[in-house]
Amino acid sequence: MNSQFARAFTLIEIMVAIAIFAILISAVYTTWVLLLKSAQVGQIAAAQVQRQRIAIRTLEDSLTCIQSFQASMQYYTFGVTNGDHPTLSFVARVPDVFPRNGRFGDFNLRRLTFTVEPAADSAGGSDAENDLVLRQNPMLMDMDPDEQATPLVLARNVKDFTVECWDTNTLDWADEWDDTNSIPTMVRIKLTLGGNATGNGSTAPTLAITREIAVPSGTMPRIVQTGSPLGAGGATTRPIPIPNGIRPPTPGMP
Repeated sequence: MNSQFARAFTLIEIMVAIAIFAILISAVYTTWVLLLKSAQVGQIAAAQVQRQRIAIRTLEDSLTCIQSFQASMQYYTFGVTNGDHPTLSFVARVPDVFPRNGRFGDFNLRRLTFTVEPAADSAGGSDAENDLVLRQNPMLMDMDPDEQATPLVLARNVKDFTVECWDTNTLDWADEWDDTNSIPTMVRIKLTLGGNATGNGSTAPTLAITREIAVPSGTMPRIVQTGSPLGAGGATTRPIPIPNGIRPPTPGMP
């Protein structure tokens, strides 16, 4: 009888074993929660970086394909607006791999308008989120209602979007572009994403990038485009003296 009782567990031993088991379970659960939160934060950061890359790549592809003709500047206006409602708008002959090319068919010459707008699913107030969106329409054509209502979202949770143009007169960056008869030789883009609460108690990391993009194109002079410095109707105007007998350029040729 005594030998049987000697092999049994006492109540204190059972309670100690349960306490140790509870501590182990608590440690495993805490570690699992930390790993889960870390994975979520990492996924959010990776998604932001990918969005940032897509946005910057789209801006680079469009700015390096920009076109401008002095004789038709009313169609090729280059516009920059900073502040609470930043906007960047210009005309470019986009490549075949440009986003939403299938919607516009063969119309590769399009006006591109980048804007920062409140997100459609934003809660509003101080926690409101903004998106960097892109709208496109073929030049000389009105924007499609679907494109106006559902633009392409390039980046979410945008904290700052600033566009600066290199001014060759002041040799400095300017946040406005008043020279309506030309396009800038270089554009600097500042894009900041993140910083908002993610809903699970954590905060999305803030990511900022600044990219200086050289614009390889230049505004086509009026005389090269039409053969006259005054445009298509300038054929009857007094010709410009050509020094040293040099022939003027052939219309349509660079």
